[in-house]
Amino acid sequence: MNQERLTILSGPRQGAAFDVHGNVTIGRNPDSAIVLEDPLVSRRHAVVEQTPNGTLLRDLESGNGTYIGERRVLECRLTHGDIIRIGAIEIRFEAEGQESQVRFRPNLSGHIESSDASNIYETFFQASTSALAPGQQQDVQSRLAAIYRANQIISSERDLQKLFRRVMDQIFTLIPAHNGVILLKDEKTGELITEYVKSGSKDAVISSTIVNRAFHNGEAVITYDAADDARFESGASIIAQNISSAMCTPLMHQSERLGVIYVDTRGTTNAFKRGDLEMLVAFSGPAAIAIKNAQYVHHLERAYHDTLIAIADLVSMRDHYTVGHTWRVTNFAIEIARVLGWNEEQLEACEMGGLLHDVGKIAVDDAVLRKPGQLTDEEYAHMRVHPERGAWMLQDIERLKPLVPYCLYHHERYDGKGYPFGLAGEAIPIEGRLIAVADTFDAITSNRPYRQGLPPHVAIAEIVEGRGTQFDPAIVDALLACYREGKITRIIQESLKGSKSIVCPFCSTFISIPDGANEGDCFKCAVCHRTVQLRQQNNAYYGELLSETS
Repeated sequence: MNQERLTILSGPRQGAAFDVHGNVTIGRNPDSAIVLEDPLVSRRHAVVEQTPNGTLLRDLESGNGTYIGERRVLECRLTHGDIIRIGAIEIRFEAEGQESQVRFRPNLSGHIESSDASNIYETFFQASTSALAPGQQQDVQSRLAAIYRANQIISSERDLQKLFRRVMDQIFTLIPAHNGVILLKDEKTGELITEYVKSGSKDAVISSTIVNRAFHNGEAVITYDAADDARFESGASIIAQNISSAMCTPLMHQSERLGVIYVDTRGTTNAFKRGDLEMLVAFSGPAAIAIKNAQYVHHLERAYHDTLIAIADLVSMRDHYTVGHTWRVTNFAIEIARVLGWNEEQLEACEMGGLLHDVGKIAVDDAVLRKPGQLTDEEYAHMRVHPERGAWMLQDIERLKPLVPYCLYHHERYDGKGYPFGLAGEAIPIEGRLIAVADTFDAITSNRPYRQGLPPHVAIAEIVEGRGTQFDPAIVDALLACYREGKITRIIQESLKGSKSIVCPFCSTFISIPDGANEGDCFKCAVCHRTVQLRQQNNAYYGELLSETS
């Protein structure tokens, strides 16, 4: 171990130096290795102790506390140049050759500083210029192994919410935290938004002072006793929430600050050690990369989703009736699929397939598509080509191939009398059997140019009558379950029609307006998910569609 010493900088013994070997006790007791004649110093005040993990300063339950700079500590690993204050006396810790071992070391305020925030992750992996003791080697190896395992677990996750959970779960296996929060920068406002919370309490309030310091300064922050830390004395949340120890490190992707990872303890001071901060800093690097990759995937999925909606809207531009029908069929199908036990991936495909199930109507002539009355046999034959046309539009796009069954088979019948192929029973793909039931239910309950929609119980009766002939019995039963449990009432076009409702100007489904609503209030349509603003004219309320960027 390199030579270490303690040099007294003030008081009667100024200039005296003491080599550190094993344990060095400090206090007014004459038996102390360093005797300090100061009334503010306890008889057994503190000890400097050499351990395999570094040289530690520990307070021995002194009356007036032990400080490094302005920070009171109970236990802290010393670094070359640290100024220890005991009573009115200052003592400098000196370690030969240690200064060059770490590029970014804790300064007197207890945080890691870096002139270049993008290099903050170099701290943990800095190569030592001197040999490590066996215990230190084992500690470094175990920390590196833990970081490697954690990185392997999060690196393949592309779903943002699942990734947040995995990141925080791994942090909690590495660090003794009570609460953890991931905050990311909002792309539009630049503000930090809470994305994920892992906490033993329902409402984990964090220290915004610590979070803002870490994010805006691009530095990793640690406080061993937040309530007694001069940097954060004005932080109301620290006192109100009994935040004791806390750490926060920025999430850096190249030179971009994505957000921060914050952890704390409640009621437990000195819960974190320097090694814990190094672990958090080291883990933040791969976590930031994983989050950035997941954000890229999310943006691509969002673009894909928006593109499909735009394609579905092309149909509605030719026939306004179709847009409401498309969204209601989609929502009916999703609720039925949930009862059937479909997983999240299948439900996502169901949403997209529902939106595009009638996309082939783009190929139908306007004279047929917009005819207000019943179709002739010839016109009906022309309309029947839309499933195949829709499938033809999607089949050569790799990403859209899974949606082809929703387009191609939703007019097949369970008894084999449907079109375009006359398939029967389970030979009809499940996607087609599902949309067939949802499509018929909306066709009966919604308004058509040539008739008013019928009550839902009438539609249910008609579909039950076709159970096993026109429709798959299992899917009919699932629809019945949805209806009885009230899961589809909000979707039916006019089920919420009344004095306290308005029509969604996009999908024509009624939106219920709560008591006390005022002009200018905004509501989300439960069917098409558009934002509608409440307006009033001639003592009557109506809805105005807001753009998605409003």
